[in-house]
Amino acid sequence: MAASTASSSSSSVPKRIVICSTSVGPLGSGIGGGVELTLHGLVLGLAARGHHVEVVAPAGSLHVGASVHQIPGAPQVSSQTMGREAPIEMPAAPVLGAMWEWVRDHQSRFDVAINLAYDWLPFYLTPFLRVPVAHLVSMGSLNDAMDGAIADLLDARPGAAAVHSRAQAETFPAIADRLRVIGNGIAVERYDVHLTADEPRHLGFVGRISPEKGIADVFAIAQATGLPVKAWGLMQDEACWREAAAQYPGAQVSYEGFLATDDLQAAIGGCAGLLMTPKWVEAFGNVAIEAMACGVPVIAYRRGGPAEIVVDGETGFLVEPDDIDGAILAVSRLDEIDRLVCRQRVDERYSTGALAERVDAWLDDLIRLDARV
Repeated sequence: MAASTASSSSSSVPKRIVICSTSVGPLGSGIGGGVELTLHGLVLGLAARGHHVEVVAPAGSLHVGASVHQIPGAPQVSSQTMGREAPIEMPAAPVLGAMWEWVRDHQSRFDVAINLAYDWLPFYLTPFLRVPVAHLVSMGSLNDAMDGAIADLLDARPGAAAVHSRAQAETFPAIADRLRVIGNGIAVERYDVHLTADEPRHLGFVGRISPEKGIADVFAIAQATGLPVKAWGLMQDEACWREAAAQYPGAQVSYEGFLATDDLQAAIGGCAGLLMTPKWVEAFGNVAIEAMACGVPVIAYRRGGPAEIVVDGETGFLVEPDDIDGAILAVSRLDEIDRLVCRQRVDERYSTGALAERVDAWLDDLIRLDARV
């Protein structure tokens, strides 16, 4: 079982924190997926607790926090597209290396750094830095070299790695009990509750358009139920979209583009339900809490982080992985869900304040442990 540490509600001593973003793309581009939303949640929550927070991110990023240090360089290829035995690679003039050079050069200004990149380099560099580094791992086990880097880090710096869910931790069986589980959080106040679904009724899907997100299953559910589905997110793989449309010609699935948070929450609030059909273990599933914050129940496969977020029969329905028939049945039961309960669940467990409290306790523990090394 993965480690999960409760924290007190009181704020700790104010800290100077630098958050190093994902290196796959600028903040606001959508390329970083849920990591971008996590970063915003951390900045808002930690700043509200009295900490000074700065961000290091690729050039072209949106502004967030006290300052965003824009670092030029070539983006890193996402680990999601690499095989398990793929070697560690970096492009020429990598932004990843430049971002961590910046951290090295300015580390004396900070009490702690938070790494959000699922990349080998920051894990390797941590023992060579004076500032303690907290690594929030954003994905499950995908690559043998990365698994080794995380394990080596925990040998050198116990407590320095955390994950979003128990399911994610368990994809690293050799070190699962050494990974701290901290969940996630969003700025709930930015999401308006819709107590009723819009007419005509339709379903929603939010996420990258890619095979591992299960877009073909979304088309299958749309065709079987006769309900339209609106899909929002980065169009990463047009071929899989076209293939799904050809396989299910009766499905009414429309691509609505990639939207910023405020526009997205306004759009998804009218959905009768949100579909989550991932083919891999989602580390968390930010879109589940975004939908629930709007009062929208979630139908998700009982796989990965969403299975820990959705309360079956209360905030949506969980069906067995890849069980399209089960998802179709769940669509017919959406009216059983009290949409206000969905919002209350997010208020209680997934606000930026709740996230920051858990992270703050982790950082305090890490700083104390690091001082003993």
